[in-house]
Amino acid sequence: MKFALKSILVASLTLASAHALSQDLNSALTKAVSAAERSDNSARDEYRHPIETLNFFGFEPSMTVVEIAPGGGWYTEILAPALKGKGTYYAAHFPADSSVGYYQRSLAGFKKKIAGDARFSEVKLTEFAPSTHLDIAPAGSADMVLTFRNVHNWYMGKDKEGALSAFKSFYKALKPGGTLGVVEHRLPEQRSDEDQKSSGYVKQSYVIDIAKQAGFELVASSDINANSLDTADHPKGVWTLPPSLRLGEKDAAKYKAIGESDRMTLKFKKPL
Repeated sequence: MKFALKSILVASLTLASAHALSQDLNSALTKAVSAAERSDNSARDEYRHPIETLNFFGFEPSMTVVEIAPGGGWYTEILAPALKGKGTYYAAHFPADSSVGYYQRSLAGFKKKIAGDARFSEVKLTEFAPSTHLDIAPAGSADMVLTFRNVHNWYMGKDKEGALSAFKSFYKALKPGGTLGVVEHRLPEQRSDEDQKSSGYVKQSYVIDIAKQAGFELVASSDINANSLDTADHPKGVWTLPPSLRLGEKDAAKYKAIGESDRMTLKFKKPL
């Protein structure tokens, strides 16, 4: 009887701990996403589904997380506050020694954004560029690496070589059992591979293949960020759609009605 009661108590404590962890996770993400400081960026939540996406990847506020190419800091505004005090957030931004003007402007804007803002006081800034700047975090230190809508850039820049070197750097940074989360504009599988070179869309099969070549295992895929209205066949590629609206006012209502791109959401792991 005593053994049975002890087992019940242990089980109850385990359930209580799991519930507390779940509450902590939901609270951290909800608080970060609903922060008033995000007012300029929150309009895109309906297309990016940050809470659902991060939950799918298995995000926890005590993790060490690396975000690849955070750009203007859209996800930084969620990840950095959610991890602050319990976890670690690495922002692997463009290299400081890059000769590309856009990279320099983007990095300068990001540095300005995080400077003097308490939400970002614990951000660790590192560098990333395919084939050249691959030390995004200490080797084997990260629980999670996240990349949002970047694979097409590596493909268009250096074809397979660029994307593969990127995924290998993610693999190196992750702990055994760590998670790689990928969100990317999705090209229909029946389309020509040539369309990946300029459209901003890539095939889901291509992303999975590159990840596997780097050593990852596919854990799951999700349609959290899918958009069935997007045909992935537009005059200016993915940039025809919001928020870019590369055609300006021409057919703007049509493309706004479609919304942002159809996206794959893939969860990989580094094998134990």
